[in-house]
Amino acid sequence: MNIDIELLKKFEDTINTINPENGEIPIKILGFGEISLVFEIINDPTHLAYKRIPIFDTEKQVKKHINAYNEYCRILEQELKFNLPDHKAIFFRDNKEKIQFYSVQAKVDPDSVGNKVIHHISDEEVITLILLAIREMKKVWTLNKDNPDLKVGLDGQISNFAIMNYNPTSLTIDNNTKLLYLDTSTPMYRINGVDAMDGELFLKSTPSFLRFLIKAMFLQEVLDRYYDWRLVIIDLVANFFKEQKPEIIPKLIFRINQYFKEEAPEFEMAPLTLIEVQKYYKSDKMIWNIFQTARKIDRYIKTKLFRKKYDFYLPGKIER
Repeated sequence: MNIDIELLKKFEDTINTINPENGEIPIKILGFGEISLVFEIINDPTHLAYKRIPIFDTEKQVKKHINAYNEYCRILEQELKFNLPDHKAIFFRDNKEKIQFYSVQAKVDPDSVGNKVIHHISDEEVITLILLAIREMKKVWTLNKDNPDLKVGLDGQISNFAIMNYNPTSLTIDNNTKLLYLDTSTPMYRINGVDAMDGELFLKSTPSFLRFLIKAMFLQEVLDRYYDWRLVIIDLVANFFKEQKPEIIPKLIFRINQYFKEEAPEFEMAPLTLIEVQKYYKSDKMIWNIFQTARKIDRYIKTKLFRKKYDFYLPGKIER
């Protein structure tokens, strides 16, 4: 994988995290998370997707994270037989000697990503796509069930899956469709109950005036969520509210409950209900809105009052 470190250094020198697409290095935003910005460099012949995660202060921290990242990808690919895009994790010191970490992947067609696909296929195909994703997840929780020492976590939102061999002119989702898994930058696994990643690093994007409260009240709960298959699936289903497709949620719940009864009874999964999915989404939406408002205040204080750089990208208004 040919990664131009000097180009990324130049990008870091000129990035405006409020309007990153207006910087000296022309980019197109592909996605974002609470702490990350995912983009491609326009006219880049390498066709790479860069995930920028500016949370590391020391080389010890970032090297530990990269080792965990490599092991997480190995587990997903070799032990669980997930399909991943070509990938690599890198770090460098920018021209101000600050550590910058990037998770880099071969870019997939943005239209092949699950949250785009669901808007261009029938309801029955959406249900099939969700069941395909859940069957991929089953590999994870089968490993967890059979292995007392190693536990693997996963973020199962449909935006983390893409269609392999995507062809927009003949898009059909059936049981033979193969999926790519995209979200590998956060190494979610535990050995003898110890997290491979340093969860506190992910508080770096949290406003300083909320950091202690979030650590005390929410951090462990958020980390644990990705190791609980039922919560991962509730999160997957609840995101159809955000995707403006609430009408399909009762059908999804019915088919998912049927799946666990017929294809995975050994997990003894309690049936999902519409009320708990609605409750989960309402809570998640409220927390997201409060968190984003606090981050905007934090960004204003840092950039306007203290004239400092704000490292994180905050998206505009998201329809939820």
